[in-house]
Amino acid sequence: MPIIKSAKKRLRQNEKRRLRNKSVKSYLKTIAKKVKSAKEKEEAKSILNEVYKAYDMAVSKGVIHKNNAARHKSRLTKFVNTKFTLAKKTVEPAPQPETSS
Repeated sequence: MPIIKSAKKRLRQNEKRRLRNKSVKSYLKTIAKKVKSAKEKEEAKSILNEVYKAYDMAVSKGVIHKNNAARHKSRLTKFVNTKFTLAKKTVEPAPQPETSS
């Protein structure tokens, strides 16, 4: 335990920040999972807007670094775009070139 008054205060501040950071990081993980488990593109897009807001808030509070947030937002956006474009494409066999013998 700290003896000096400023060290005691620093300990209290660190504990408050740790708990807040833990809560925010947990929320970020949860909302990212929601995006990945979305069934339709419109649903995923609406949740993606919430994700952007949540990551921006975390950056403004100093919970995560701005590049970390940008990386996660980019990856989630890419995931949504590829997931639903691949789902829409129907698997058609490629035309085979005719061989003349």
